[in-house]
Order: sequence, then C-alpha cells, then structure tokens
Amino acid sequence: MSRIGKLPVNLPKGVTVTVGSGNVVSVKGPLGELIQKVDADIAVAVEGDVVTITRPTDQPRHRSLHGLYRALIANMVKGVSEGYEIKQEFVGVGYKCEVKGQVIEMNVGYSHDIHLLIPKEVVATAVTEKKQNPILTLKSIDKQLVGQVAAKIRSLRKPEPYKGKGIKFVGEVLRRKAGKSAGK
Repeated sequence: MSRIGKLPVNLPKGVTVTVGSGNVVSVKGPLGELIQKVDADIAVAVEGDVVTITRPTDQPRHRSLHGLYRALIANMVKGVSEGYEIKQEFVGVGYKCEVKGQVIEMNVGYSHDIHLLIPKEVVATAVTEKKQNPILTLKSIDKQLVGQVAAKIRSLRKPEPYKGKGIKFVGEVLRRKAGKSAGK
C-alpha cells in the first residue's frame, strides 16, 4: 500500500465531503467549496468524519494515483477549513508592492512597473513598514492556485545569490555566494 494513500483523511467540524456521479469529490467548509475529479479506478468512501481512498490493484499507475488523490483531498479539506497563506518579501532598494483590488503593482528594479492581475479566488494584501522590506501576503482556499500565483510573482525577479535582492518567500534561506576576491 502507498504510505500516503492508506492514511485516512479526518474531517474537522463544519467540513462535509460528498462523492458525486463520475467520481467527483466535493468538499464544503466554512471558507468555501472545492471540487476535484478523481480517476475512475480510485474509490473514495466517506464514513462519518473520515475519508478513505482505496485502489483496485498494485499496478504502478494505481499506486501513484492512490497517494496523489489522497493528498489532493487532504489539501482540499485543509483549504476549506483553515485556508492557505503565502508571504513574499521584496528585497532591494526601491522595491515596492501595492495591491489595488485584484491587481498587484510592483516596482522591482525594471524601467517600468509591473501590473499583475490575480484570480478572484486569491486575496492579496501588501504591507510596507518604515525601514522594512515590503511584504505581500496571498491567501486562498486552493493550495495549487495560491502556490501558482506566488511562483509567478517570484519569477518576475528571482533572488540573486550575491546580494540577495529579489522577491523571496518569507523564511526562505538563500544560498549566498562570495563576491570576487580583491586582488592577489
């Protein structure tokens, strides 16, 4: 058995899971609702407040799907009950970040500002304190979506290894390089 796939998913209070026709799993909670289509070979069963996922055979394909769908359903349950939050820090002289509705305006060292439209499922807030780097906070119930938006923002100016300037995740440890040695 898959070590991840055989673990049951415990449902917190206020979260309900339903399996519809076509093996569509719907998870409802206090923060919203998420839907995931599950492969026809994988069986999803809900007993009380525990969800179990089973597979028909030990084929490599079934083994990989078993762990995958268990992890996806567990992420959906956590998303609708607690939500996901990613914080990014803008490190660099003159780097700025502002949120105007669903548009994030960033100044990250290019000759022009960057305007990024984010999906309506993601809520963004920017905090700029005096003598601190601007911090952008992204919140959503969908782990995949908030991670994809954060990766897109980070890709606009990845942190460089010499001075550490760029957009990095809060708490991320960067591997720093030494500069050129001065003379002989």
